[in-house]
Amino acid sequence: MKIYTKTGDKGLTSLIGGTRVPKYDLRIECYGTVDELNSHLGLIMCQQIDLHDQQFLKEIQDRLFTIGAYLASDPEKSRMKIPDLYNDDIALLEQEMDNMNHTLPTLKHFILPGGNTIVSYCHIARCVCRRAERLVFQLASESEVDDIITIYLNRLSDYLFVLARRLNLDAGTVENIWLPRV
Repeated sequence: MKIYTKTGDKGLTSLIGGTRVPKYDLRIECYGTVDELNSHLGLIMCQQIDLHDQQFLKEIQDRLFTIGAYLASDPEKSRMKIPDLYNDDIALLEQEMDNMNHTLPTLKHFILPGGNTIVSYCHIARCVCRRAERLVFQLASESEVDDIITIYLNRLSDYLFVLARRLNLDAGTVENIWLPRV
């Protein structure tokens, strides 16, 4: 099987269900941004982080593929069975954040991105996740989108922020706090 089909050479692509849309369609932008986020998570996983974090990020990558498949489907024409996202997936992110927060100092300031390379990758992924969330909310204003997707993306960006803080702590790096000029 060849990876190239040449069917997109004129600026159109197909959704699951066969509908052809421009490559700049909001639905394409949504799942493309989720895919970008997934790639950033892969980059984080390649760093020197513990096995638990690697495995947890792999689970998140699986959920992001589920979200991508949902977003790549024409809600009116697709007959393909798409894997489900569950409330338990959101609860798992919340539980992981709660576990990490037990070891972190109380947050008293806004945190500026940085500290070390791994932490910076987490902040970049968090920003991409927020962009995906904004785009999916925009899509939801004009098409059917299950609320669980935006909720999951919202929690995931929170998780990435907490992970960045925990990785900073693990590395013994001082958090880069924002002290505004007044």
